[in-house]
Amino acid sequence: MEIDTDSSTQTNKVGKNARLEARVTLEQKQLMERAAGLRGQNLTEFMISVLADAATQTIKDRELIELTERDRLVFAEALLNPAPVSERAIADARWYAQVMSKQESD
Repeated sequence: MEIDTDSSTQTNKVGKNARLEARVTLEQKQLMERAAGLRGQNLTEFMISVLADAATQTIKDRELIELTERDRLVFAEALLNPAPVSERAIADARWYAQVMSKQESD
């Protein structure tokens, strides 16, 4: 089965000159045609939509795992070897404490 990205049913043909092809069983094709019909799409539109969604989700899932792993390492490092508190942070904390204590007394 061919997936024609230049289909005349596509509303936006700009830049659509790549082509995908896939061999599937008759049962798979019928299943996909049924699903496409339920969405009000032709088979090409359905395949492109589903593949794009799956590709996007796969990339997001992979990036999330990588970010989570990297963030875990950075977090553990910060706990094990905290940075010294800056003079600015100390001054800001004192200012905040003064402001809050003044508001409580009002």
